[in-house]
Amino acid sequence: MSTLERRIDQGTGREPADLVLKGGRFFDLVTGELVTSDIALCGDRIVGTCEAYDGVEVIDISGKIVVPGFIDTHLHIESSLVTPHEFDRCVLPYGVTTVICDPHEIANVLGAEGIQFFLDSARETIMDIRVQLSSCVPATHLETSGADLPIDKLLPFRNHEKVIGLAEFMNFPGVIHKDPICMAKLEAFQGGHIDGHAPLLSGRDLNGYLSAGIRTEHESTSAAEAMEKIAKGMHILVREGSVSKDLHALLPIITERLSPFLALCTDDRNPLDIAEHGHLDYMIRTAIANGVEPLAIYRAASISAARAFGLRDRGLVAPGWRADLVVLDSLESCKAEMVFAGGRRVTDALFASRRPVAPVGLDSVKARPVHSAQFAVPVADGETPVMGVLPGKIITEYRRYRLPVSGNQSTVDLNRDIIKVAVIERHGKNGNHANGFVQGFGLKKGAIASTVGHDSHNICVVGVNEDDMALAANRLSEIKGGFVVVEDGRVTGEIPLPVAGLMSLEPYESVRDTLHALRKAAYALGSTLEEPFLQLAFLPLPVIPHLKISDKGMVDVDKFMLIG
Repeated sequence: MSTLERRIDQGTGREPADLVLKGGRFFDLVTGELVTSDIALCGDRIVGTCEAYDGVEVIDISGKIVVPGFIDTHLHIESSLVTPHEFDRCVLPYGVTTVICDPHEIANVLGAEGIQFFLDSARETIMDIRVQLSSCVPATHLETSGADLPIDKLLPFRNHEKVIGLAEFMNFPGVIHKDPICMAKLEAFQGGHIDGHAPLLSGRDLNGYLSAGIRTEHESTSAAEAMEKIAKGMHILVREGSVSKDLHALLPIITERLSPFLALCTDDRNPLDIAEHGHLDYMIRTAIANGVEPLAIYRAASISAARAFGLRDRGLVAPGWRADLVVLDSLESCKAEMVFAGGRRVTDALFASRRPVAPVGLDSVKARPVHSAQFAVPVADGETPVMGVLPGKIITEYRRYRLPVSGNQSTVDLNRDIIKVAVIERHGKNGNHANGFVQGFGLKKGAIASTVGHDSHNICVVGVNEDDMALAANRLSEIKGGFVVVEDGRVTGEIPLPVAGLMSLEPYESVRDTLHALRKAAYALGSTLEEPFLQLAFLPLPVIPHLKISDKGMVDVDKFMLIG
């Protein structure tokens, strides 16, 4: 008997269902009603609701509520600092049954090899990992990347079963000004899904950007920005990550009327943050606690997300739909007590059944050794550009200050919370080294360094004194990438991330615990940021306004050019 015939027989009740959930209610995202009903499953599909069913296996869920599995519509698994297999094990128990990832970070280090690693992993994970093909490798001409992915290297992946379309198109100036490389990629994906990335873009420039066929975007940081984009046909992905926290600003748009045009995403979230707060479940309960109607936020978390990305088989608790289900204690608390992914109950044994995928990029950190004198900054004529960190934002302000002088060098100003920042090329291409200043980390001593530096992932280091900055940067090469904290000439915290300098080979629990100790080491330096390491990782991102730094120098993002 075919799979289709089995579904029909079990749905009609001629045969017992493979599995029946009894005694609970499901949240109908069409009507907004809580419906008392059996839920019958055949393999990976729901085959019965609103009726009574017999099952080969029956699970009593009396007093519980069933909702469709949650869909994270935009994230970089690399930013969880664990491999896709460990991300699967970490996040799926929170009810996230589908993720749409952009392997942009590993692609900027390893190119096509990194994308292949994610596709191979996606075939083995229990959650359904879908991949958007990284559109901007390198992200811009303003930095040195480890790889180059022109359109001819992307096209072989286009028809892969796990590929949805083209990932976030960050080079919005390139789109607006019809850069030939951008145009080639956009032309190739016309008619398919193209994800957007256009922070603060509005007016006619936004119209031109959208005219390229771009339909979704996660960079709205205000309700007004989101509303303009919705009015112009965009599907807005409300983001709440470890650094970029836009949920509260966008609460006014999360309404029943607008929910068909909304989805949820995390973008970048690490295991420590997930352990302390949760994942999409955190966004759902936070929204409800702030007055959002449950129907609006649960729609955004599932059916609206599925429709935005062409996943037509999931997002409702209804016959014929994929059996991605979350059993909750209540809609308000959104605490997952049971999760079903493709009809399979999520257990440790299920995770143990997965086949492993060999890691890649274990020797990707090829930076030249540095010494303290390389962090010197010559005195500028007039005021010096200073990056202004905004906690909870990846946007940095373009500030200008007259800085203290020592000899012929500009120095840090701890009274105004201004310290040094440097980016060091680590792909073994040119040995570039650029210095600048940043305000807002709170450091009073020491240094923090990382090989996670969006998007090209060169070494980024902030610090109060040059000796500690050099020690931190050089230690990263020794551990093959990761995060390092240095205080008074000694390493006080570190986490190796040897997979492309981005991900750990350890279980997510070990990464979580190490991050906790690492955070304490950063706080001991005076750091006032909740997530200093991820905040550090966004300082070299020259597609996010307003002032950034790359291995080539300080970048005026508004003018899309290097300073000086």
